This record gives sequence, C-alpha cells and structure tokens, in this order.
Amino acid sequence: MQTDLFTVSKLFTERLFRIPDYQRGYAWREKQLKDYWNDLEQLEDKSHYLGVLTLEDVPEEVVKEWKDDKWIIDSKGYTPFYIVDGQQRLTTTIILIQAITEVIKEGEKINYTSKCEIKRRFLWDSKDDGISRSYIFGYEKDNPSYEFLKTKIFNESSDVSFPSQDTIYTNNLSFAKEFFLKKIVDLDIRSLEEIYKKVTQQLLFNIYAISREIDVFVAFETMNNRGKPLSHLELLKNRLIYLSTKFQVEDYEKDNLRAVVNESWKNIYHYLGKNKDNPLDDDFFLRNHFLLYFGKSLTDEDDPDYRGYLRMRRSYAHDYKDYLLENHFTTRNIEGVGKSEGKAIKTKDIYDYSKSLKDSVEIWYQILNPSDSTFSRVEKEWLDKINRLGIEFVAPLIMVFYQKVRKNALKIEFLKALEKLIFLNELVRYRHYMTFDPVLFLEMSSKLSSGKSSAEDIVKELTVAFESGRDSKEIWKIIQAEFIRSGYYGWRGIRYFLYEYDLNLKSQSKTQREKIDWDVYIDTPEDYHTVEHIYPQRARRECWTKLYAAYTNKERSVLRHSLGNLVPLSRPKNSSFSNKCFQDKVGDISTKVGFRYGSYAENEIATYEKWGAVEILQRGVSLLDFMDDRWSLKIGDRGKKVKMLGLEFVEEKEGITKKRRK
Repeated sequence: MQTDLFTVSKLFTERLFRIPDYQRGYAWREKQLKDYWNDLEQLEDKSHYLGVLTLEDVPEEVVKEWKDDKWIIDSKGYTPFYIVDGQQRLTTTIILIQAITEVIKEGEKINYTSKCEIKRRFLWDSKDDGISRSYIFGYEKDNPSYEFLKTKIFNESSDVSFPSQDTIYTNNLSFAKEFFLKKIVDLDIRSLEEIYKKVTQQLLFNIYAISREIDVFVAFETMNNRGKPLSHLELLKNRLIYLSTKFQVEDYEKDNLRAVVNESWKNIYHYLGKNKDNPLDDDFFLRNHFLLYFGKSLTDEDDPDYRGYLRMRRSYAHDYKDYLLENHFTTRNIEGVGKSEGKAIKTKDIYDYSKSLKDSVEIWYQILNPSDSTFSRVEKEWLDKINRLGIEFVAPLIMVFYQKVRKNALKIEFLKALEKLIFLNELVRYRHYMTFDPVLFLEMSSKLSSGKSSAEDIVKELTVAFESGRDSKEIWKIIQAEFIRSGYYGWRGIRYFLYEYDLNLKSQSKTQREKIDWDVYIDTPEDYHTVEHIYPQRARRECWTKLYAAYTNKERSVLRHSLGNLVPLSRPKNSSFSNKCFQDKVGDISTKVGFRYGSYAENEIATYEKWGAVEILQRGVSLLDFMDDRWSLKIGDRGKKVKMLGLEFVEEKEGITKKRRK
C-alpha cells in the first residue's frame, strides 16, 4: 500500500487513469465546483490536501484489449489504473487543466511550459506525433462519457460515426468546463500561471492502491459514501454488475449480463439528463419504477417477505431502496440462502430488471416532459396540468397506466379524472384533512401493475374518490373555514388556479399568444412577485385609504387576501409596483407598463374604472363560478360563494340586497 502524498504533477507520471464501468459518472455541480475554486483561491504558498485517491491495478486480460494504449504501456512504461474513489476531484482537476490550455494563446507559455507539453502530460499523448491517441485520463470506452470527454471537453476529433450521447453526467462535464472558463478567460498571464502552479504543484492526493484480496465492488459502495453521496440508482448499478460476477455460469454469460446492465444505465442517464434545464432525479425514477416492476409481488398475499410492502406504509419512499439493496439484489440470494424456497436470483432476473428500467425511462421522461413527447396534443395538455399541480404522489400511477394502456381516449379520461382529484385535494390546506390518503395512488399502481385492477377500474375509482370528497359537507366546512381564517393568498393551489383561469380567458380571446411562462411564474427572485394584490397589502396612499375608509382593519385584511383581489402577472414585478394607485397599476400608452399590457387576467382587470370592495366581491364570485364549472365542484349558489369568500360584510356595508344580488 502506497501512502505518500503526491502533487497532481507527480501523480500524472507514467500512469494511465480509467474510470471503470461500475463507477458513476461526473456528479459535481455548482456547489462543489465553487468549493473547489475557493480552495484554490485561498492557497498561497501552502499546499491543499484533496484526499485519498483509491486505485486498482487493471487486470492484464483487460489491458490486452486496450489497443490504443498498448504503445504507451509497452514503450513508455505507463501503468494503467482504475479509479475506485476520488474520480470527482481528479476529473475536476483535469477539466480545469483543459480549460487553462484553451485560454493560452498560440505560442504562449505558462511556467515555461507550452500548451502542447501540458496536453501531453495530463490529457493525451500520441505515438510519433501521429493520429494515434492514448488518453492519460478518461473513461472506459463503453461509457457514454468516454466520447463526450474526448470530443466536447478535450476538443478532440472522434473516429466513431455516431454523436456522443448526452446524459446527466455529460451535462455536468460541460457545466464544469464552462464554470472554469468563465473564471479564467479574462486572467492575465501571471494570474494564469499562478492558477496552473496551484493546480499542478500544490494540490495533494494520498494514493491508496487497493489489493486484489479486497472486493473492489464492496469497496466502491463504502468509499463513495464520502463527498457527494451516491444515489440509490448509482449504487444499484454497481450492485448488479457485482452480482453478475458471482453467478456460476460461463464467462461469456457474465460478460453479456454486465454489458446489458451498462447499456441500460447508459439509456437511463441519457433520458434523465435529456432536459438540461430540468434534469430528472435518479431516485424519483427508481422508486416509481419499483411499483411498476414489483407490483405483482407486492400484492402477493401468500408471500410473507413482501407483505410489509403490500401495506404501502407511509415510509414507502424509503422502503424501496432497502428492498432492492438489502432484501432482493444481494449475494445471499445467489449463494443459496433463498434457493430452498425457489427464490434465488438468476442471471435472467437481473437481465429482465435492467431491460425493464431501460424500457421504462423513456415513458418516464415523456410523462415529466410532455412537450418533448410522442403523446397526442390533448394528452400533453393534461400531463402539463398535472405536472404544474404536483405530480409526486401520482407519478407511479401514471407510469403504470402508460405502460399498460394504449388507447388515447382512455388515457385522456384517466388524466382528466386524476387532475380533478388532485385539485380537490389542493383545496384542503392540511394533509390530515385530505379528501383521500395519498397511499391510495400507490395501492392503485400496485393493483394495476399486478393485473388485479383494469385501467377502467382505476378511472372509476378515481371518479368515485373525487365525487365522494366533493359531496362531503364536512370537507366543504373545513375548506371554507380555512379560507376564511387564512385567506386565499397563502393557499398552495393559488398559482395553479389563477394560471388555469388565465388559460380560460385566453381560450375566449382572439389571440392564442402565451402570456405567462409557468417556470418564471412559479420561481421568482427575491422582492418580486407573480401573484399581485390589486388592493395593496400596504395601502397607505390616499387613493386607497379613502376608498376603503368604511372598513375596519380586520375587514381590509380579509379583502386584501381575498380571491377576487388576486391576479396572475405575465412577468415578475417589484413589490413597489403593488403599492401604486389603481389607475397607475392599469398603466397607460406612454409607459406601456401595467395591467393593460400583461396577462389575460390583468387585461380583464384593466377594464375596471375603480377597484373597491364591491369589485373584489364581484370578481371573487366570478372566479368561484369558474372554479365550480372547471372542476365540477358544486360549490353552490351565489350566497354560498359569498360565504366561502367570507365577504358577507361587504354586502351589508354596501347595501347589496338579495334582489340586487341576483
């Protein structure tokens, strides 16, 4: 075991580094990169310890297949190593060195070293300056990051005819390179030399050469719990590759199984990272696929090992990983413990499971990114709505439904029923008052997956759950009481509701232009807002105080947070906008700022001459009329809606009689 400290420069002396297939890809994002850069900036004359770099000798039978590297190993005496732990830090260091070579001008040297010399030392070397390249650091060839690192990070040409495949990990590689280029592109030569010196001479690794007696797969799971934790999907890949080596089968069977696992994970990470602006969470996919794949087992009453999962406990989100990594995909299930009961894992079990993950991830991606899907226009529309409303509880059910059902009409009926039920639940502020238990969706998923319920049964069950909640007087008492007590502004469903109202106004307009960007609408910077109080929260100007002089402080507070006083903005506005007088908020031709130039709902507000308590009441009733019609809620007549708004006092003070009300 070697325990000396090595600078990066010494580390890259007659060594080749490869990231093996059981390793995850490059996982560092902005936080880790900022920490790394801050450590560099704070270095002066001292060194900085980056940690242990755990290496494994590459077996000779594997090295024989590395045709591109044979010359540098045989002629220059380079020793090839697998990186078991420390690849994130080492990859980051190499990306920074590459970025430095890109900002060095032609013919320029830093620390008396040319760009070509830096590349030969840390990135690649060539045989007799020919076309052959041996990469000093990189991935194994079947890893999608191999071609990406070579072509997109090192800017080298590729010999393959197909483009590199993007994944979450390749996106992270690009992000890291862009991050460092922004940091160094404007540095003068002296500052650049200082950075290069720090990276190559002052960053220290402690090398630990792992012995053959230690199981490298087990070491990987243990060591990689440091730093940025491995996801369970990443751990599972390592586990399945590990199990592939334990079967008592021919070597070609083991190799084929390992290749299937690698190919499946390559596909999985391609789709999880396909939307670069919104990459999908590893474990969110894994635990939802779990319901799809193990649905039949989960509903098997005769199997005591699975009975706890059948109950779909509230800890389900944590249980799935224990089941996969502690109960199911384990060496004891291969080595004989379960064989007497006929439950031993076979090569086909891992093959089928890996293929199922691979086949499911594309549908999963499309469910969460409907605009980039092959679904029909109407399906996209309703999936968009469910994604906006909140898909977490219902994702497993949608995934199973889309795996099982081909008829568009039935899928649309299912999505509509699901959206209505979720919205009804959003009207209830607190989870213990919910119109149904979220575990209901997990049970539905399991029954549909196992064949104990048909797709038609699921749609009927969703409809019955909705109608039961909608027709419950007790539920409506709770909803009304909570809105009167806390107002509508704090309702978690307010943005979705107002957005849907704006879409309704758009459908009635002469234009089909989108005026609200949902992603901007729900993610606003500090001191800005996208839901506006028309009658301001801080209404200190005379234009407001005179108009609401007849109302008490408590009544004014109710009016401010009432449904009719809230409008969705087409773009975030500074909080100072909210305090202006009504006519200033409406805007004029000279400024081209205000409600008349905003969302469809803002345009509607701009048609009012003034904005007093009566207008808030009237618009509130109108919005509840829309809610009633859009979600088939049966709230009741106008009187019940005024009561639900908590604005009976406005009718009394403004002398609105029952006759005028009608």
